[in-house]
Formats: sequence, structure tokens, C-alpha cells
Amino acid sequence: MGHRLSLLHRLTATAERLDAAELQEKVEERSCMPVTELTRGRSCQVVGRLRAVVYTPSETVPTLEAELFDGSDSLDLVWLGRRRIAGIEPGRRVLARGRVGVHNGRLAMYNPWYELLSPGA
Repeated sequence: MGHRLSLLHRLTATAERLDAAELQEKVEERSCMPVTELTRGRSCQVVGRLRAVVYTPSETVPTLEAELFDGSDSLDLVWLGRRRIAGIEPGRRVLARGRVGVHNGRLAMYNPWYELLSPGA
């Protein structure tokens, strides 16, 4: 049965825990790196669901920031100089690739390559 949750566990688990388990299965299916294993400076591929998307205007460089949750932890995806990206919205599943850095004290990918995934993907 692998990493799948037992029937009893599925019946008694919270919706958040079941969602996290489903997201972690997608990480394994797509051979992506779990966010909990990311280290600064490493290039990798991650997959998950966007929890929040925020546009931050600035005098120098505006940023669009999205929090990606993969079931284990979250990572910020940061696009510099962007106000909006079609399809980048809360609840959307995304596959992202790039080098891990730090943004406001959190792990982040700057200007990552990304692919918008269908809800079941």
C-alpha cells in the first residue's frame, strides 16, 4: 500500500491532514523535492498548491509573491517586476523549477520556471 493512508486513518483524519497527504503523494509521483528537504543555493523542482498570492508595490522593483504548499512545508515563489501572472492564484496547483534562495527570512525561488497544473494533476 506504500505511503497511502489506511482506511481507518482516512476516516478519522482532518481535511487539512488528508489534503497534505494528497499533496505529498503528488511530490513523489512527479519526482519533485519535498520543501522540507530544500536547502539554499540548490536548484530543484517542487510541486504543490498556492495558498496565497500577494502583489507588493515598491519604488524600486514591484514583486508578486505566491506561497506554495506541498503537504510538508511551504516555499515562496517570487517574481520580480510583475504585478500579475495569469493563472497564479490561490488554490491553483503549480510545478515550479529554480534555485532556492531566501526572501524575507523564508526559503524562496526567484523568477521560477513554472507550469500551471490541472486540479487533478
